[in-house]
Amino acid sequence: MIQELSVQDFAIISNLNIEFKDGMTVLTGETGAGKSIIIDAMGLLVGGRGSSDFIRDGTEKCRIEGSFYVADKEGMTAFLETKGIDVSDGLLIIQREIYRTGRNNCRINGQLVNTKMLREIGSQLVDIHGQNEHQELMNASRHLGLLDSFDQGTLAPIIKDYQKHYETYKELTSKIKQFYANEKEYVQRMDMLQFQYEEIEAAALIEGEEESLLEERKKLVSFQQITDALKNTYAYIEGEETQALDLVAQAMNEMTSIEHLDPSYKETSELIQTSYYSLQEALNNVSALVDGLELDETRLSEVEARLDTIRQLKRKYGETVEKVLAYFSSISDELALSEFGGMDIEKLELDLTKEKEELTELSHLLTQKRQKAAKQLEQAILLELKELYMENTEFEVVFQELPNFGENGIDKVEFFISTNLGEELKPLVKVASGGELSRVMLAIKTIFSQSQEITSIVFDEVDTGVSGRVAQAIAEKIHQIGKNSQVLCITHLPQVAAIADTQYFIKKEIIKDRTETSVCELKKNERVDEIARMLSGAEITPLTLEHAKELLSLAHNG
Repeated sequence: MIQELSVQDFAIISNLNIEFKDGMTVLTGETGAGKSIIIDAMGLLVGGRGSSDFIRDGTEKCRIEGSFYVADKEGMTAFLETKGIDVSDGLLIIQREIYRTGRNNCRINGQLVNTKMLREIGSQLVDIHGQNEHQELMNASRHLGLLDSFDQGTLAPIIKDYQKHYETYKELTSKIKQFYANEKEYVQRMDMLQFQYEEIEAAALIEGEEESLLEERKKLVSFQQITDALKNTYAYIEGEETQALDLVAQAMNEMTSIEHLDPSYKETSELIQTSYYSLQEALNNVSALVDGLELDETRLSEVEARLDTIRQLKRKYGETVEKVLAYFSSISDELALSEFGGMDIEKLELDLTKEKEELTELSHLLTQKRQKAAKQLEQAILLELKELYMENTEFEVVFQELPNFGENGIDKVEFFISTNLGEELKPLVKVASGGELSRVMLAIKTIFSQSQEITSIVFDEVDTGVSGRVAQAIAEKIHQIGKNSQVLCITHLPQVAAIADTQYFIKKEIIKDRTETSVCELKKNERVDEIARMLSGAEITPLTLEHAKELLSLAHNG
């Protein structure tokens, strides 16, 4: 329930604070005093469409704040928790600021939220019905939702199960449609990928292979240079003319003969010995390398051809062998999936058939349960309408089967009504008058307020166009709704004002050349005066005062 509403710089309201109570509260006052403006502010607080036109002249922004007590109901607290809103203390503070620039600031318990989330949460807190807001009844597409909410304990689990299968059904239908729409392009792409796969696979690329081949090619191309260098090296060390190794051996022998005479001679001798053995080992290596040399012109051709293959693949599929192999892996995966393409479409169509069967079964079950709930709703509404002096009314929930599965089943539901004896049933949206719609709406609200978790219900002059015993019946219905939910009601009917648990008086006055709206809670004697004004208009007589007292007495003692 809403506990308090604070409004600043909104329309003709400069600063207004209202504390609300349980049960039924009415707001009364002269036409144009600002009663509906308060409801407009409440509507903005719970996510209504904002506009800079609401901002009071001379100010840059308007500010609306409300505190709500959230009852410990599993559905509501769980819903708020999914939105990340902490309600551990049961209190919800909503703030909204609208700037002339069009900027909106919305906060719930200090947490910034967008207007979409504000509207989603607000719809669970306040249900506002204006004098022209019978649109839910006047819009036949809303009738199915009203029926489902009537017996949501039975219908909600079936609807949830149905919608889960319906989402799968839509997804499968979309995939199959896309498959056939793109089948030609798909086949062409698979052919191209298959060609590329075979081309790269045939090459049998190995990472690092190109570097090895380039090194080998370099050696093969430089064969003569390598041969000459190795032979000349051997000749310089052990040639017939130079015999360098023998000369080093003679030097080694000479130094060995005197190495015992001085440590420095010994050190030099050892260096020459080391050089001799190193040259001897080098000579053996050169000899072996020369013996192993053989020009393989065939191998050179093979290397050149292999490098050309790698070069062609790099030009087509990647800048390096690694990138070509990565591309090969990618198309391999895609082709692996495509190998089951035919099986996939068959599986998709098989799954779709199963989902159709499941949806058919669930939709028929849903229709069956809805039709049972519809009979109960019809009886409940007729009972409520009888108490609202529409005893000759016939009311029926008419079903029509949709040609295809919809989000909520295969049912199209519309309320039909006949308000006069002997007239045939016709769509509610076409035949009901404003007063009749008010009573039908009140009948539905009376029924639904017992099961829905809306914490506050607001009626903005829904009693317009009725009088006499019908007005009294409407007053009693609104009060009855107030036993299950907090009710706020703007009214011009004294019968409705008298039956309320709390009454606020809204007045408009001129302060410092500016129009201001103010509100005050009326005490018992003040309520007598206000109801007398509502009965007689400008002139209050002793008779109207007595009538007002009688209305209050009957309302609270009856």
